Amino acid sequence: MRANKGTSLLLSLGIAFTLAGQALAENVVRIGAIYPLSGPAGKSGEDTLNAIRLAVDVINKSDPNSNLPFAKVAGLPGLGGAKIELIAADHQGSPEIGAAEAERMIVQEKVVALIGAFHSSVAATASQVAERMEVPFISGESEATNLTERGYRYFFRTTPSSSTQARDFFLFLRDLNKKESKPVRTIAIVHENTLWGQEFAKSAEAYFPEFPEFKLAINVAYQNGATDVTSEVQKLIAAKPDVVFHASYDAEAILFARTYKTYNFHPQGIMAIGAAFGSSAFRQALGPDANFYLVREHWARDLGRSNKLITEVAALYQSRYGKAMDGTPARAFQATLVLADAINRAGSTDKEAIRKALAATNLSAEHLIMPWESVRFDGKGQNVGSRGIFTQTQNLAPTTVWPFEMATASIVWPRPAAR
Repeated sequence: MRANKGTSLLLSLGIAFTLAGQALAENVVRIGAIYPLSGPAGKSGEDTLNAIRLAVDVINKSDPNSNLPFAKVAGLPGLGGAKIELIAADHQGSPEIGAAEAERMIVQEKVVALIGAFHSSVAATASQVAERMEVPFISGESEATNLTERGYRYFFRTTPSSSTQARDFFLFLRDLNKKESKPVRTIAIVHENTLWGQEFAKSAEAYFPEFPEFKLAINVAYQNGATDVTSEVQKLIAAKPDVVFHASYDAEAILFARTYKTYNFHPQGIMAIGAAFGSSAFRQALGPDANFYLVREHWARDLGRSNKLITEVAALYQSRYGKAMDGTPARAFQATLVLADAINRAGSTDKEAIRKALAATNLSAEHLIMPWESVRFDGKGQNVGSRGIFTQTQNLAPTTVWPFEMATASIVWPRPAAR
């Protein structure tokens, strides 16, 4: 009997220690963030990671005066107040490094989910690792359409795809032509040659049959990381397009803008997808020459007039980091909240439970800092509740100019020549 009692006591203690260990483990939820913290997109990568850090702090700390999701309680209530621990890695813009960092975080850091990766080419390889190891991966800003066309179960994207965004360029120009006496007819496409740029160019070209009033003047691809774009700009000068569609990262966006000014290339408008032409890095580098570029955006501070969450998070970001929040950091902030919501509903750090909770996400507009209708994922992991805007930098501040009924200022068109 004594032996049996001793065995039972040891067994009971073992179970107790195991349960205590599980509770302790779930007291901290480890999430891995993979971003470019060095290299040509390093500044925007750091700005974006800072937004994720801010979201984690909002979740982990209690602020009874805040209306942001999770802010009124400390931690994740579905896990007994568990705090999120963020593990960050620099992928340097390299798909190979991104994949290696994803595996390191899963195997060594024991993260339960990944977020990233700014560059679509890196999101492709890092999420491939996550899929193989059955770990949820959420992206708030990687846009290449084919990321959600791979049949992956563990990949989720809150931001619209390149294809969805490309259509907005044409819708915007169609609306603009109704207002302007000199309509836009010819379009040039300029894009970097990694996955993101290629997908945008491919998507944009596919819409010309749907919008027959527009013609493609020229499609110019250039090497990602280029340090001289003189030949590309000369091709554009020869083609004489009315407008240019751009897909460029930070360093090349700055380089193109300076080269346009040098050669007095002056189309009616220059319209960009992604962060670069509307980022704080772009504005800091160019000063007044950053004005009047148009960016197909997802978020703008001036939309806080109708969504108080936008005003609140913009003020928090400005106070903490000493700079204005841009659209890409805002998207990453939102993606972090979506992931936290799924983990909270899962009530567990079990990766399959988190995946199922992500797939069942249904967040309505009043819970979002984005001007979207909702966050709901289709069977491919793509959010189908998003919608886009165009911002124009005016007086060195991104300003909403389209849809025209949402505009907080009138568009300046055609774009004034740089002085």
